[in-house]
Amino acid sequence: MSLEIFTDSAANIPGEKVKAMDINVIPCSYELGGKIVRCPLTPEEFDGREFYDLLRNKAVVRTSMTNTHDFEVNFEQALQKGCDILYISISSGISGTYNAARIAAEELREKYPERRIETFDSMGAGLGIGLLVMRAAEYRAQGMSLDEILARLNADRAGLCEYFTVDDLMHLSRGGRVSEIAAVMGTVLNIKPLLRGDEEGKIVVYSKLRGRKKAIAAIAKEYKDKVVDAQNQTIAISHGDCLEDAQKLAEMVMEIAPPKELIISMHEPYTGIHVGPGMLSLFFIGSSR
Repeated sequence: MSLEIFTDSAANIPGEKVKAMDINVIPCSYELGGKIVRCPLTPEEFDGREFYDLLRNKAVVRTSMTNTHDFEVNFEQALQKGCDILYISISSGISGTYNAARIAAEELREKYPERRIETFDSMGAGLGIGLLVMRAAEYRAQGMSLDEILARLNADRAGLCEYFTVDDLMHLSRGGRVSEIAAVMGTVLNIKPLLRGDEEGKIVVYSKLRGRKKAIAAIAKEYKDKVVDAQNQTIAISHGDCLEDAQKLAEMVMEIAPPKELIISMHEPYTGIHVGPGMLSLFFIGSSR
């Protein structure tokens, strides 16, 4: 039985991977100036400089959740072809997208009782989702059943590491991650928070350092301490229009434990709204989250 793998544009997967691995991407969206803007399906289609300049200039941008109808429309195209479905979502700890997809799946199971429709919560964001989606596509190519793929993804998710820092705490303040007072004081004192995706799929501040260089070095140290089997995995770096810092982090990663493949990508807009320009993140599978 054929299996179609779905995710959404928050997964930030490079276009060449989407095409080569036969991944279906559903666009997220955001609100700008009272209008709904569809996010690009892949980072290559995304003008990151323009988007992050909007945030630098204090534009009011809000996320807009993908609704159940959008999932139904996309899923049904695959179901009508006789395919089963695996959808891998952004973390339910930071978005209602997973729940919208789950409701769509429940409704479509009644209409297509002979088909399997599985929704999988990545408990991640950005290329954290993307790493799991690409692994699912590799498992499918290896001939694994849907149950085998889900079992592998559960194990991978348990070790999904997502570490990042931001340049301006005010974006996190607007997203409710830190208080406005803490954001103002942190900005004045040049405090750079280190954040991670926790065991519940939520974004938490776990350390604070003074200065950008120390923050980047701390992310590299997390990689050194936690990465497993680097030579056989894809590792990803995304950035909020700060390519030079991304390249510095990539050099550190290559010195510590060179991976099979290293992806550097502009960070997508859906979660980019909350972390802002200057965000720098590292994604890999480690010994624990």
